[in-house]
Amino acid sequence: MILFLTASSTKSETMTTPAKLYGKDLSEYDDIDVDALLAQLSPEEISILAKEVDPDDTFLPPDQRTSYECTKSPTGPLDRKKLIDHINKQAIETPDIPDLEPFIPGTVRGKKWIPPPQEARMQAAEEQIAIDLGDEYEQALTDASQEEIIDLAAILGFHQMMNQDQYHASLLNKGQPLGLGWDGITKASAAKVYPPEKPNSTDVDDTIKRVKDNDHNLTDLNWNNIKNISDEKFEQLFTALKNNTKLEALSLTNVGLTDRTALMLAEAVEKNSTLRVLNTETNFISPQVVVVLVKALLQNMSVEEFRASNQRSQVLGNKIEMEITDLVEKNSTLLRLGLHLEFNDARHRVAAHLQRNIDRIRLERLDFDPDNQVVRGERSDDENTIALPKRNEKKNIKSPFRPLASTQNKV
Repeated sequence: MILFLTASSTKSETMTTPAKLYGKDLSEYDDIDVDALLAQLSPEEISILAKEVDPDDTFLPPDQRTSYECTKSPTGPLDRKKLIDHINKQAIETPDIPDLEPFIPGTVRGKKWIPPPQEARMQAAEEQIAIDLGDEYEQALTDASQEEIIDLAAILGFHQMMNQDQYHASLLNKGQPLGLGWDGITKASAAKVYPPEKPNSTDVDDTIKRVKDNDHNLTDLNWNNIKNISDEKFEQLFTALKNNTKLEALSLTNVGLTDRTALMLAEAVEKNSTLRVLNTETNFISPQVVVVLVKALLQNMSVEEFRASNQRSQVLGNKIEMEITDLVEKNSTLLRLGLHLEFNDARHRVAAHLQRNIDRIRLERLDFDPDNQVVRGERSDDENTIALPKRNEKKNIKSPFRPLASTQNKV
C-alpha cells in the first residue's frame, strides 16, 4: 500500500505554457478597444498596417492586390491612339546602335545550332517476310523480262511502277516502247488533242411544238448547255409537258433554270405520269425549291431518276436535307438521286432506301417467291418484310434497267 502511494505521488504531470504576445498573455488583449487604437493612427500608418495584414485575395483583380500605389496626379486625359503613334514615332526616330565590330567573311558569331542525334528507328520496310510462292512461280518471276514484269504490274494495278505510255501499251498489247524501261530516260508524252465538243443543236421551238403535239417519236429531250432560253420558252415547254404521254427523259443541265421556272417544272411533274428521268443539274435553283421538286415526284410515282446537284447554293443545310430524306423514304419508285448531301444520317438513309427500291423491283421482276412466302429484309405491313405475288399472278412490272428508247427517238 505504501509503495502504491509512493508511485502515484512521483507521477509527472505535464503543464502547457500559455501563449504570449510581446511578453503578455493573449487574455490580457481581450479587454483592449481596437477601434480606439485605430483612431489614434495617422492615415500613413493605417495604409502601412493595411499592406501588412490584408490577405492576398485571389478573387480581386491583380491591380487591386498589388502593394504599389501611384500617388502622382494624372497629367491629362489618356488618348490611346496618340500614345501608340508617339511610341511608334519615337521608335522610328531613335537611331540604331552601331555595330562597331568589323565584318570578317567566314567568321561564325554566336553558338552554332547542332541538331540532336536521332534515335535509330526500326523501318517496317526492312522487315522481310518470307513468302513461299512455289518453285513454278519463283522460276517464272526470275526468268521474266522487264517488259513482262511491267505487263504484270499493269494487270495487278501497280501504277507507280510505270508511266502512262507503259500502262496503255500493256492494256492494248502493243509491246513496251523502246527506251522507256526502268533504266531508260524519262520522256514527256505529247498531250492528245481532242476536237472541241459541238454545241447543242437542238431546236427549242421545234421540240416545244413536238412535246405539245405529243409526238410518239420524241421520248428523250436534251436541252443541255443551251444558252439564253427565255422564261416564256420554259413556260411553254412545262405547260405542254403536263399533258404529254410519250416523253420519258428530260435533261435541263446548265440552261439557267431559276426558282420561278423550277416551280413551273414541279407543277408539270405532278401532272405527268410517263416521265422517268429528270435532270436539272447546274442551274440556279434554291434548296427550298429543290424540296418542292422532290415532293412533286410523289404525286404520280413515275420518275425513277432525279438529279439536281451543283445549284446556286452548294450547301443545302441540315433542315433541307432532312426534309429531302423524309420525302425520298416515302417514294417507292425512285432508284437514283443526284444530290450532294453533307450529313451522314441523310446520306445513309437515302442510300438504304434507294437500295431497297432496287432490290424490291428486282425480286418482283424475277418473281422470286412462288408460294407467296414472306421474304425478310423488304418492306410491307411489317417494316422489314414484304409479301411477293405468286407465280401465276401476272403483273406489269417496269424494270429499272431497261433502255429508254432507241437512239433515233432521242433529241
